[in-house]
Amino acid sequence: MKKYLLVVLVCITIVLLVYQLKPVKKTTQVLIASTKKIVLLNEDSLTIKSRVIAPKGYKRVIYKKGSFQEYLRNYSLKPFGSKIINYDATEYFWQRGHIGVLDIPVPSNGLQQCADALIRIRAEYLWDSNRKDEIGFNFTSGHYCSWFKYAEGYRPKIKGNKVSFHKTSNKDYSKANFYKYLNLIYMYSGTLSLFNELSKIEYAKDLKIGDMLIKGGSPGHIAMICDEVVNSKGEKLYLLFQGNTPAQSVHLVKNLEDENISPWYNLKKDTIIPVSNYTFNSSKFVRFK
Repeated sequence: MKKYLLVVLVCITIVLLVYQLKPVKKTTQVLIASTKKIVLLNEDSLTIKSRVIAPKGYKRVIYKKGSFQEYLRNYSLKPFGSKIINYDATEYFWQRGHIGVLDIPVPSNGLQQCADALIRIRAEYLWDSNRKDEIGFNFTSGHYCSWFKYAEGYRPKIKGNKVSFHKTSNKDYSKANFYKYLNLIYMYSGTLSLFNELSKIEYAKDLKIGDMLIKGGSPGHIAMICDEVVNSKGEKLYLLFQGNTPAQSVHLVKNLEDENISPWYNLKKDTIIPVSNYTFNSSKFVRFK
C-alpha cells in the first residue's frame, strides 16, 4: 500500500512540475519577442495610421471622413520611444509592450484608468463632432448619466445601488465642466458597466475600428481597436490601444505572440488574447452605440 502511495505521489509531483514549467517557457518567448525590432513601423510618424505600416498583401479598410473610425486611426502620437507614465509622474515598470503613446493627458487624480481612458476618447470625439447630446454613460449600478443633465446642474445622490439625480448646481456647458463630468463617470463606471451597457459583437468578422476587447469585472480590462486592414481573401488584422490601472499613458500595444505581424492582431472571439501586460482568457467584444 505504501509503495502504491509513493508511486502516486511521484506521478503527481511530475505532473505539477511540468505544469509549472509551461508558463516559464511562455514568458520567455514573450520577453524575447518584446526585444525584437518590429519592421512594420515608421518611427518618424506621429499618428497611428502613419506610425504603423500595413503588412504585405493588406490594405486599410476605408471609413467615412469624420467617422469615429477615422478619428481613432488618425489619433496623434507622442514621438517614438516615449515612455508610459503613471498618473503620479513615475514611469510604468513595463516599457516593452508598446510601440506608441497617444497624445492624451493623464490626470494626476488617478481616476482615468483602463475603461475611463476609452470613455474619455469616445466622449471627446462626440464633443469635437458637435454631438454633445449623445455623451452619456451608465454607472455600474445601471443608472444613465448624461452630459447634458450634468451641464444643467443635476448631480447624482448615491446610496449603495440607489441613485437619484437632483438639481444642485448652476448651468455650465463649458469644457472645464465637461472634464468634471468625466471625473464623475470615471468614479462610477468601468469595464463592468461598459460590458453590461454596450452592444455585444457576436462574430469576429464584424469587428471594426472603435470596437473593444473587454473583460468586464472588478478588476477587468479593456482595449480598443484603432486601425484595421484587410487582404484579398477578406482576412482582417487590427491594431489595439489601451489605458491601464494604475491610471497611465494610453498606449498602442505590440503583438508579443506574433512578431511577424506585430503590432497587428488577428482577433477572434472566445480565444486567449495576450495584450502587453494582460491576458484576455476568453475574448469578448463590445461597441459604443
